[in-house]
This record gives sequence, C-alpha cells and structure tokens, in this order.
Amino acid sequence: MNPQEQIAELTDRLNFYNYQYYQNSSSEVDDFTFDKLLEELSALERQYPEWARPDSPTHRVGGTISKEFATVYHRFPMLSLGNTYSEAELAEFDVRVQKGLNGASYEYICELKFDGVALSLTYENGILTRGVTRGDGVRGDDITANVRTIRTLPLKVNGSNVPPLFEVRGEGFLPLAEFERINREREDIGEPLLANPRNAASGTFKQQDSGAVAKRRLDCYLYSFLSEPEIFQTHEESLLVMKKWGLNVSPTWRKCGSFQEVMAFINEWETRRFELPLATDGIVIKINRYDQQRELGYTAKSPRWAIAFKYKALAASTVLNSVSYQVGRTGAVTPVANLTPVLLAGTVVKRASLHNSNEIQRLGVMLNDTVFVEKGGEIIPKITGVDLSKRTDASKPIDYPSLCPACQTPLIRKEGEAHFYCPNEKGCPPQLQARFEHFIQRRAMNIESLGEGKIELLIDRGLVHSPADLYELTVEKLLGLEKVYKDVETGKTRVVSLREKSVENILTAIDRSKTQPFSNVLFALGIRYVGNTIAEKLTDYFGNIDALRAASYETLVSVPEVGDRIAQSVVAWFADSDNQVFIERLRLAGLQLVTDRVAVEKKGETLVGKTFLYTGTFVNFSREELENEIEAHGGKVLSGISKKLNYLIVGENPGPSKVEKATKMAVTMIGEDEFLAMLSS
Repeated sequence: MNPQEQIAELTDRLNFYNYQYYQNSSSEVDDFTFDKLLEELSALERQYPEWARPDSPTHRVGGTISKEFATVYHRFPMLSLGNTYSEAELAEFDVRVQKGLNGASYEYICELKFDGVALSLTYENGILTRGVTRGDGVRGDDITANVRTIRTLPLKVNGSNVPPLFEVRGEGFLPLAEFERINREREDIGEPLLANPRNAASGTFKQQDSGAVAKRRLDCYLYSFLSEPEIFQTHEESLLVMKKWGLNVSPTWRKCGSFQEVMAFINEWETRRFELPLATDGIVIKINRYDQQRELGYTAKSPRWAIAFKYKALAASTVLNSVSYQVGRTGAVTPVANLTPVLLAGTVVKRASLHNSNEIQRLGVMLNDTVFVEKGGEIIPKITGVDLSKRTDASKPIDYPSLCPACQTPLIRKEGEAHFYCPNEKGCPPQLQARFEHFIQRRAMNIESLGEGKIELLIDRGLVHSPADLYELTVEKLLGLEKVYKDVETGKTRVVSLREKSVENILTAIDRSKTQPFSNVLFALGIRYVGNTIAEKLTDYFGNIDALRAASYETLVSVPEVGDRIAQSVVAWFADSDNQVFIERLRLAGLQLVTDRVAVEKKGETLVGKTFLYTGTFVNFSREELENEIEAHGGKVLSGISKKLNYLIVGENPGPSKVEKATKMAVTMIGEDEFLAMLSS
C-alpha cells in the first residue's frame, strides 16, 4: 500500500471509530490503539502533506496557531430571540402566532436552550470548511481551527442527498464535568477559578492556539439547518436528517401540537435539565413548518416564529448546621457546608461548597444561619447569601481550624493566597490518596484501570506508599486482594476485589503509562502550581528532567508564563531528597523524562543578552514562532514585566495592563517591524 492509500485508509478507519464512539456510544477499539493509529497517521501526513485530507482526524488535536481571527459575514443573519420568564407572555406569543397564521393549524418544536456560544458551521461537498462565531449577528470571527477540535462534530458528512453547500448552527459548550475538572486543577495549583461554563467556553473558542483548545474538550449541539434552496419542509425533518447524517443533535427536543403541550414540556425540563452534561437556561419554542415561519416573518431584531422561555434561577433556603473540611492533594483545606436537607432542582441537597475562608467572610455566614442555596450552571450547589431576618442568638461564628482535620498538623497560609494548607504532604492520608489519584489521571500517566477504590485498597494493604511503587506491582502482589468499604454518608457498602482480569488490566495500564510524554510525567509529579500548561512550557524549555532539576530560580522565571511563585515551588520540590529518589525510581521504571521536541535551530547571536516579552497578535509570527525566533537568535523570553525585561514587543490589540506596567517601569517598547530590524542587524 502506497503512502496515499495508507493515509486514506487510516483517515477513514479513525473517522469510523470516532463516529461509532460519539454517535453510537460504541467503542470499536481501546484508547491506546486509537492513539497509536492517530500517531501513525500524523507521522504520514507530516511526511506526505500533499495527501492529507481535509477531514483528517488529526485536526482534532489542534496545533494551528491563528495570528488573528478573520472577520466573516454570515450568509444568513444570526438574529437573537425574544425571551420571557412569564407563562402569560408565552401565551400572548401563541395568540400572536394564531393571528399571524390566520387561524391555520400549526405545530411547535421545543428544544432546550443551551448556555454556550452560538456557532455557524459551513459544509461544502460534505466537508466542514468554516466555523464562525455569532459576533454581532451580521459578522463573526472565523475560528475554524478551533471548531475542528470538537470530537462530536463530523469533519465530513456522509449521507444521501447531502447538498453541495449548507450551513448548520448550534451551541458550542464546555461540558460540566470538564468545567469541574479544570476548576479542580486550577484550585489545586493556586490559579483563579473559572467563573462559569459559558464564559469558559467563550474564552476557549477565542484562543489562538487550537492545540490548547483541543485540551479543553469542547462539545457542540446542532439545532438549525440552512441551505439555498431549502431542502426540508419542516424543522422536525431537518433535525431527523441531521442526526442521520451524523451531526450531533441533542435528543431532548419534542414536537408539540398545542400551547398546553409546550407548557408540559417546559415544566418537565425545569428540574430534569440538571441531569444533562451541560448548562441550560430555558426552552426555545419554534414553529415547525418553514413556510409558516416565512409567513410570520421577522421584526428588526428577532423572528416572530420563535421565542425563548427562560427559567428563573432555582434557589432554596435551609439551615447551615456545621462545616467540615476536606484536604486536597497539595494540602489545600476546603470548607464544605453541611445543610439541613432541602429539595433543589430535583435533588436533595445536603452539602454546598464554601470555597475558602475569604468566601466565608465575604458572605458573613455563621453556624445555624438560614442560608440561600442556588444551583445554576455548576454541578455543586453554592451558598449565595444569608437570610439575616432569620438570624437568632443560636448563630455562632465559624472558627476556621488551625490544625489539619486529617493529621492535626498546624495549618499555614501563604501571603496573598485564599487557602490554608496542611504542610504535612508526606504523612497526611488524604494528601497521599489524592497524590495517587492525580498521578494516574488521564492527563498525567493515564492509568485509569486503577480507579474505583483500587488505589485506596493498595494503600490500605501497604503495597504502595509512593506512585513509584506502582511500577513494582506484580500479579502475585495483587491477585485476590479484597476489601469492603462503607460510605459514611449513605451507609451503603461496596466491595473492591482484584480478580484475574482486573489484575491484568491494571498491570497492562501501568506498563502503557511508560510511553506517556515527558510533559505528562512532569504534571503527574504533582509539583504545586505546575498544571498541564506550565508542565508543557517547562518541558519545552528544558528538554529533560535533569536540566529542569538543575535550573536556578533565575533561570526558571525566564521561562514563558513561569512566575515567582511557580519558580520557587519547582526549586523547593527538586531540592527535597525524597523527591530526588522518587525521580530516580521513575527513571529506572522506564518513564519518559526527556522531551521529543526538536531543539530550536540557532540562526545567529544578534539577541544574545537581551530579554523579551510580547503582547497582542502579529502579522509575521504566531506566539510560538515569535518565541522560537527570539531563542534562535540568542535572546530569552520572560514571563512578565520586570526590571530584567529589555523589550516589550507590541502587536495588534495589545494587553493594556502589560503596556501600562511597561510604561511605568520604563521598559522599551518596540513594534514588529523594529523587532525584525533587530534580527537583520
């Protein structure tokens, strides 16, 4: 088979696997096999780029850097919908529809109103060729490279009678589980939390590096089909055919023959929507027949044939009985409110997050207070306020503990941080458990077979004390292990037992983890403040674990995005003798401690001794290309404005805070042309 045939065969095969997984919930191959086939295809495409297809699954992993987003005018304007919170106003809308259609019979299609980012997607000859944001409704930003990373979105549509050119519209969103995962990691490494899934999705879609976008695992539900000429007579027909073609249509829509049926749908989903994997804020009601939509027409801002019914935020009041404290992987102590059980959004809420001591002070909440609890887009309910009218003499201040609730070690709080920490990182049981869970997670060593209580079992049996011990496990050590656990909150018991197949899966997954790249290994080490992104920056900069271990504080702060706090943490971690032993044990086990990144080729020494930082976008360089160009000519890229900075390169739409700080500190600011002149000199 020649290279062109190999590329075509792998592309079709992987696209089939993707379709089966995301549309039919069927796993044809395991993740390891899929990833290996994807790597094979990627290598062939790099060698023979002329044979790479536009529907190649390699687009899913990103890698394209957009210097700027081109403005695109929509073929069909993306109008906003009128909305209401009132059943009476919805009834008035129904009356207007009746009058507008002169008493003719009609049907509605009711759909969940997803809380994300409106997208317009164009397919030409079945191939996804463009993805555009809503923008102002008339024009939006071309974010095609970022849209292609959405795995549920087919890069090629297969089906009968597919028109040569059509547009679909939908809602791009960040799944709630992914939002929670990102925030757990950000909290773990001391970064500010993302406000809500919608803002997080919006910010992600506008990132310039599609590789970073791919890591966020965005998703998209499609709900509208547009073409000229029209090929469907009803909205219902378009939804059914889109689904048949493999486009990701949410199954939550329903055809309703009357206003009463519409209200029944709205009432049904008021609480049921919280079972969905994304945030929702209402119901969209549309006339089903397209000829009737045209007959009803539009106002200047919105269609007369559709309206959005918005749900009011669901809240309840209950009593805060006590506060318990959870200890995370890095020792951060998080307060959790224990509440008198209350029904909220279809579930009984017993607990709510209080985040940290600063949040307790901001809310002014006390024990035995009546508090307001709300469940919005987030998975975990939150306390939003205190009903002071019900405060009594029984209310008492919350005394934040001075000792770790798990190991009784005195807590510490670093200046400028919201959390208190337990410094006993080697002897605090929940920290040890969480460190293992961090090490085995998908974005680290990807040893997922060790979930579901198995790590807890291994720790209880004394088989592992450090993640390095995982690489010394054998069939003899694991086979037949069993323990019964009782859930304190529910009272239910569960049995964790290791039989022959479980042991085989665990040892296979551990062995496969040795192929994880250096950046994953560095992230898995669990160095405080070193998340996925920083791990990649460090591995790209230093290339191997030994160079990183030998790096001084001054060297570390010169790495892009590595500031004072991260540099201090990295230096302290590698200075610990136990961590040095840990690294050597991982080396002996065969883990990847060297990056496969190609070193920057030296082009000259015109920038030797000079330090740079940049802001904005550039015509001739992506950000990565700009950093490589600086390094190739002997310069260094710093992570922030400081006295060590010689030049701030200012592009289009620069960050105002950087420019302001550079001005105050008298840092020389240059444009892209001046930078190019420095290179040529």
